[in-house]
Amino acid sequence: MKENNYQLCCEYVDDGFSGTSFERPAFKKMIKDIEQGKINMVISKDMSRLGWDYIESGYYVEKYFPEKRVRYIAINDGIDTFVDNASNDFLPFKAVINDLYAKDISKKIKASIITKKKQGLFLGATAPYGYKKDPKNKYKLIIDPVASEVVRTIFNMYIDGNSLQKISQKLTSEKISPPSVYKEIKRDTSSQTKTFGILLQLTKY
Repeated sequence: MKENNYQLCCEYVDDGFSGTSFERPAFKKMIKDIEQGKINMVISKDMSRLGWDYIESGYYVEKYFPEKRVRYIAINDGIDTFVDNASNDFLPFKAVINDLYAKDISKKIKASIITKKKQGLFLGATAPYGYKKDPKNKYKLIIDPVASEVVRTIFNMYIDGNSLQKISQKLTSEKISPPSVYKEIKRDTSSQTKTFGILLQLTKY
């Protein structure tokens, strides 16, 4: 930056957001700063860091930035909108390639998910009430011995003709935690166990 006499104003990082969308918080902040005249140059590692959608990327690089007199540089792609070079001529093609790459990755991820579902693997973030994830295989569910007893109680009472209200009253009288509360209790217990294990390991030496 210093050798080129550039003054760094801000860094815009959108961790955890898909590059196929331009509704990213940091990207929108950058556009706002451009509108307010705070920056007159945008530098990214390559064009894919700007975005994956070739139509939107092309709009910003070929129309929006020039209208706002903002210089755009994609270092690895050799693109510099204020310099007449051959790399700039390939800009539309690079945008299309980035777009196709994003779509190809999306198809592969969807295909992988479908394959795992057909294999009967569990893909959810948390196990349904009555089950828990196998510690040795996150794609496999095993029975939660505590919660499963509650599920059996509910099932048997319903089969015996008890109303939902009566089942709810019984669970409440026995102080059975709702699934959402039980999940938090298990999470807290798991965290305490891990912490305690670490303390034991530290005090052993």
